[in-house]
Amino acid sequence: MKEIVSSKIKQARILQAMSLQDLADRIGVSKQMISKYEKGDSIPSSKMLIKLAKALEVKMDYFFLSSSVELGEINFRKKNSFSIKKINSLKEKIKIELSNYLEIENILQINNSFENPIKRRKVSATNDIEEIVSDLRIEWEIGFDPIHNIIQLLEDKEIKIIEINEPENNFDGLATIINGKYPVVVLNKTFSVERKRFTLLHELGHLLLELPECDVKFEENICNRFAAEFLFPQNLVIKEFGNKRESISFRELVEVQKKYGISIRAIIYRLKDANIFSENRLTEFYKKLNFNPALKKEIDQERFQSSEVSHRYEQLVYRALSQELISINKAASLLNVNVNEVLKSSIM
Repeated sequence: MKEIVSSKIKQARILQAMSLQDLADRIGVSKQMISKYEKGDSIPSSKMLIKLAKALEVKMDYFFLSSSVELGEINFRKKNSFSIKKINSLKEKIKIELSNYLEIENILQINNSFENPIKRRKVSATNDIEEIVSDLRIEWEIGFDPIHNIIQLLEDKEIKIIEINEPENNFDGLATIINGKYPVVVLNKTFSVERKRFTLLHELGHLLLELPECDVKFEENICNRFAAEFLFPQNLVIKEFGNKRESISFRELVEVQKKYGISIRAIIYRLKDANIFSENRLTEFYKKLNFNPALKKEIDQERFQSSEVSHRYEQLVYRALSQELISINKAASLLNVNVNEVLKSSIM
C-alpha cells in the first residue's frame, strides 16, 4: 500500500503539471518532504493526504487505487509549444481514464478482444489506401454511404475512445494499444465535429495500417489519406463533383460537408486526389484563404449535424450501478462527479 500511495502522489503531481516546489508551496511543506512522499521514504498522515488531495484536485480514494494500464507505443500528434510537463500531464490523464474504463469493464465481466481486419495488408504508397479502405468497409459491413457517427462505429468495433479537454488546441490525438491488447484512440474534446471525425480516422490509420520503415511526414500523409478516403471515398468524390473542373461553387462544398462530415479544407484535398483539381488550384485556394480572414472563417465553420461524443464509458458505469455491482459513491468516483448528479440520473 505504501508503494501505491507514493506512486499515486507523484502521478497526481505530474497530472497537474506541478514541480515538487509547486506542490510543496501549496500544502506548506518542504520540497524535500514531497520527494520523500513520492519515494515512499515517508508516509503522509491522513490530514496531510486531505491537503494533498485538495492541492492536486483528486479524490482521496485516488491515492489507494493501483494503476492497471501500460501504454504501448504512442503516435502522439501535438504542436511544438506543448511542453514536456503538459505532455506528461496528458499521459497521466489518459492512464486514469483508461484505468477506470478497464475497471468498469472488469466489473461487468466484459472482455471483448479486437482483431485488425487489414493486418496483413502492407502500405507502400498513398495510392494503396483506396483499395485498403474499400476492403475495410466491406469487412466491417458498413457499405459505402456517409457514416453518421464515427465514435459509435469505432466503439462498436471494440476500439476505446477517450476524449481529453485541451482548450489551447496544442494536442490533436493519439493512438496506442493498452496492456498489449486494447486499442484506444484519444482525441481533443474541444475540436469541431468535422475535425474530430478526421482525427479519429487518422488515428485509426495509425492503429490498423502496416507501414514500411518511413519518416514521420510520410506516415502522417498516409494516415491523412486513410482518414479522407474513409470519410469521402474517391468514387463518391467523382460522383459528387464529376471530372476535371476549373471551379467549384461554395454551395457545392457546403452541401458535401453537411452530407459526409468532412471539412471543406479536406474536400479540396480530395478534389486534388481525384484529379478534379490540379496542384496549382489547391495552392491558389490556400493563398486565398491566407489573405482573406472572412473567407477563412466561413470555410472553417462547423456544419455537420452530429455531436460525435462518446457515451459508452458513462453507460457502462450506470449499467454496473443499476445491477448493484458498484455503489453510488463508486459510480460518482468513476464518473468524477458528485453523488447528487448520480442520484439524479438513477431514476429506475
